[in-house]
Amino acid sequence: MPPKAKITKEMVVEAAFEIAREAGWECISARAVAERLNCSTQPIMYHFATVDGLKKAAYARADSFHSEYLMNVRGPQVMLEIGLNYIRFAVEEPRLFRFLFQSNYFAGTTLLEMIDAEELMPVLSAMQAAIGGSISQIKEIFVTVFLFAHGYASIIANNSLKYDENIIKLQFERAYRGAKAAASEERNG
Repeated sequence: MPPKAKITKEMVVEAAFEIAREAGWECISARAVAERLNCSTQPIMYHFATVDGLKKAAYARADSFHSEYLMNVRGPQVMLEIGLNYIRFAVEEPRLFRFLFQSNYFAGTTLLEMIDAEELMPVLSAMQAAIGGSISQIKEIFVTVFLFAHGYASIIANNSLKYDENIIKLQFERAYRGAKAAASEERNG
């Protein structure tokens, strides 16, 4: 009799991630993951003592996937591209968006802590190089455009609002220009 295939922790996390992506994070369970991996629940519970621990690991995988998606920037307008990617993510991956930003698995940090996160520094530095100003002014601009993008993305991920990239891009550019103008006024005033 051949040995059974070993179910790794990575396989379990990937299966839970795919379940969240296809059906929603609420559908992650030891049984659902076991069915996806064609095994018993024993390997799942071996790697994760609780379903909550499994969901946290799936959340971390979704967060990494989201970060890679956001940073796929091709144009010179870094902030605009990241903002549009953020909204596109909600269009293309609404279940993952809800898992990441509308579940109790969101880290729960404040907006200020999020903006001070080390992971955001490449974006802030690129913005600073493109438009100048102090890092605190860049953070103010970022907050405005982030809140705009998050609002749009949340509406799209939770409702049947039609996604029209041209309209969203125009409105996002307006929010961005407005935030830059406000920061400039504060710098000069």
